[in-house]
Amino acid sequence: MTFPFSIYQNYILAKVENISLELKDLVNDLKKETAIAKKSLNLTDKQCAILYKRSLKKQWVNLIERDNCHPFKASLVILIQIPIWVCMSFALRNLVYLQSGDPSLLITFMELSAGGIGWIPNLTEPDHSLILPVAFGFINLTIIEIQRLSKLRQPSKMHNVFTNVFRVFSIIMIPVAASVPSCMCLYWTTSSSIGLMHNLILLSPTLRRKLKIPEAPSEIDRPYQHIKEELQQTIKKILPKSLK
Repeated sequence: MTFPFSIYQNYILAKVENISLELKDLVNDLKKETAIAKKSLNLTDKQCAILYKRSLKKQWVNLIERDNCHPFKASLVILIQIPIWVCMSFALRNLVYLQSGDPSLLITFMELSAGGIGWIPNLTEPDHSLILPVAFGFINLTIIEIQRLSKLRQPSKMHNVFTNVFRVFSIIMIPVAASVPSCMCLYWTTSSSIGLMHNLILLSPTLRRKLKIPEAPSEIDRPYQHIKEELQQTIKKILPKSLK
């Protein structure tokens, strides 16, 4: 359901990245125009700064309208995913705790109790082996690292802050996932696995061109090889010299 929105998100982000570079090329022209206006109109430095910011914002708006790629559109996939995730989680919780008097609910509850998978015979109880909760956290961390390693450019400080916040959140969610019924944790893990698959698939330049996603400066020609090399370098930095 969310894959088309993931494609659209990548399309918008690539467009925004391209017009950001285009805007940088216009900065020098705007600075020259501001300098000319300062001399001809006897403007103060503060007035020039205001004029420059207004001109820059106007150019940015013009570029966004020209390519129809407002950055907010890139958040559409999140706005779709979160309600689905929340509704499904509450629905599974209501099934487990019998939050309705519907007789069919009891039948589903019995099926969850007796129709487990693998090492989990009862899907209404937490996964005491912690396999699913740990897998859930690991998959989310993997998604974060793939997004971090799949760009050529150095991330900004703000990007690093958000990356660390998501890392901490992924770790915090492990004990949460260990405390909920395993059917919820199974859904969370499956959902994250599909998200990981989406991220990996949409790294392919060949597929991106077929999906009409524009080429962006941060795009990598061989993304999977690049991620592998970056991971190897990271592991070498983390491991003690005695283990290298």
